[in-house]
Amino acid sequence: MPGVLFEYHLPHTGRGVFTYVSPRADEILGISRDKLLMDEDPIESFILPEDVPSFQKTYQQSLEAGKEFHWEGRVWAGNNIIWLQVAASLSSTEETKQIWHGLMLDVTDRKRAEQTQSESDQRYKALLDQMPLGVAVHREGKLLFVNPHACQIMGAMNKSQLEGREILDLVHPDYHSRVMERIKKVAAGEQVAPAEEKLIRLDGTIAVVEVHALPVIYEGQAAIQIVVRDRSEEKRAEREIRLQEIFFTQLFAGSPMAIIMLDNRGNVVKVNDAFENLFGFTREELLNRSLNDFIVPEHLTNEGNDLDTLISSKNVVRFETFRLHKNKTRVNVIIYGVPVQMENEAIGIFGTYVDITERKRVEEELKIRNTELDNFVYKVSHDLRAPLSSIRGLTNLAAMPGNTDSPEEYLKLIGQKVDQLDHFISDILSHSKNLKMEVTNERIDFRKMIEQIFVDLNYLKGAQEIETTLSIDDHAFYNDPWRVAEIMRNLISNAIKYRRFTISNPKIRIHISVDHREAFMEFSDNGIGIDPKSLTRIFEMFYRASGQSEGSGIGLYIVKNAIDKLGGHMQVESEMNKGTTFRITLPNRIQSP
Repeated sequence: MPGVLFEYHLPHTGRGVFTYVSPRADEILGISRDKLLMDEDPIESFILPEDVPSFQKTYQQSLEAGKEFHWEGRVWAGNNIIWLQVAASLSSTEETKQIWHGLMLDVTDRKRAEQTQSESDQRYKALLDQMPLGVAVHREGKLLFVNPHACQIMGAMNKSQLEGREILDLVHPDYHSRVMERIKKVAAGEQVAPAEEKLIRLDGTIAVVEVHALPVIYEGQAAIQIVVRDRSEEKRAEREIRLQEIFFTQLFAGSPMAIIMLDNRGNVVKVNDAFENLFGFTREELLNRSLNDFIVPEHLTNEGNDLDTLISSKNVVRFETFRLHKNKTRVNVIIYGVPVQMENEAIGIFGTYVDITERKRVEEELKIRNTELDNFVYKVSHDLRAPLSSIRGLTNLAAMPGNTDSPEEYLKLIGQKVDQLDHFISDILSHSKNLKMEVTNERIDFRKMIEQIFVDLNYLKGAQEIETTLSIDDHAFYNDPWRVAEIMRNLISNAIKYRRFTISNPKIRIHISVDHREAFMEFSDNGIGIDPKSLTRIFEMFYRASGQSEGSGIGLYIVKNAIDKLGGHMQVESEMNKGTTFRITLPNRIQSP
């Protein structure tokens, strides 16, 4: 046997003695068999003094409980110390002594291995304590060990708050089933991939972690080690980045301004909807191609390259210019160029195009209006002063001593000048009203409107001589009644004023046809006509194509502006001494509110 069998007699009083020791005592214990048999109370002679108390305590407990005696301790084996495992049972008890039979085994190698393992375990734990990752060991779902970083992740003050707890108590309920499945697989020796889980910290907050799991031997038994990397801050940073990306993307896509992103070679990376709408090119047409090839006019190629210069100079630029739409029309823009940098290196360009076409149109219109205003001020001062000067002259003439002229003749002339002044002021007010008044929308009765206009213009000289022909549809028509009436009043008034005195039958023919989309109006007369040289200028403010009438020269200007306000268009044809025809088309707003 790989051990020493023995029989030991222990008197109630006095010292014990071995009465039998098996022959391998010399080999296993390093003590002479004869010496053991001869010595009294040999136990205390070869047990290390430090281990004697544990021997005596174990012996006493075994004796009192009537159980087998089991003890491990260190003994002297010659000059060496060995670990001895002793197991014995009380075979019999006589009046004078106790007789024990048992077995002694040399377990030095095992104890050394255990000690080595213990030291290894201590080094292992010390190493885990220093790791910047959370490490825990659990067996059958119960935590046996956690390192300080795991405590930090879980919000624990010390290890005792976690060790001994069920692992599922710390796992978010949504992850219980998958955690249990992973534990089963690891315990069965299967490899499992890292998984993202949510843990519940001791304060109730959530920690998002990445978990690695693998089987280990811990304190001599199979267990599962988990390595936990806290991704809460990483997740928060990812969310912040994603939010910024969403904000940028939505700002980029939803911006009312045209925006484009170019790479460091000037090729298109991204455009928004507003850019497509402004220039007519789609993303697919522009992507990875040079923007200059599409929207920059040939004579502005160098200017288009300013964006490339921007990339190298790292400066923000702003300049006002124009670019081309896909249909080759001009688009006036302000361009803002901002370099995109990474690690102090320009990697692209962020360009914004502000459409100023409408602003340019307004500026041009403002220039025209300023010119008209200058003319207006001059004309008004002249045409207001001229009748007043004539009236003043007539009154002074009538008041001269010895003047025998008829007062009635003076009053008649003064009345004509007052009418002239009143008509001029009326035209000025109509012009102002046309500029300021909002466009209205009502049903228009053309026949009734024209009849009323002829009644209002009956005071004009020659109005009674005009032969009128009307051809009007009865289809419903909706638009601005005041502006439509102003258009008709001025055209009919001009037909009366500029009739031919050499014919006996001056005529005005008015034809109006209406459908659900528009109204077509044609005004024709057989008057003096318009000189071809003046035909292009008759719509200018205060322009008079003929000296036959002393009108304000603003009537056709009002007509043109009113038609523009209503979204219509007009054509005019004229031949000297044969007559003039105006053709006007206005939209039917029957469907508009």
